[in-house]
Amino acid sequence: MNDLTLNELNTLLTVFARAGVEAGAGAEGELLQRLSQAQAEREELDNMDFDDCAGGACKL
Repeated sequence: MNDLTLNELNTLLTVFARAGVEAGAGAEGELLQRLSQAQAEREELDNMDFDDCAGGACKL
C-alpha cells in the first residue's frame, strides 16, 4: 500500500476542516480521526533525526 506524504496528509486534513467534518461523527469523522493519527505519526517520523540511531540507541 502506498503511504501518503506529510504534505498530502496535511492537505487532506485542511479539506476535512473546510468541509466542517467533526472527528468521530459518522464515517467521515472516523476517517478524519484516522488521518489525524497518521499525520501525527508521519510528522514524528519526518522530524526524527536518524543519526540518533547510531550505536543501537534509536528512539524508534
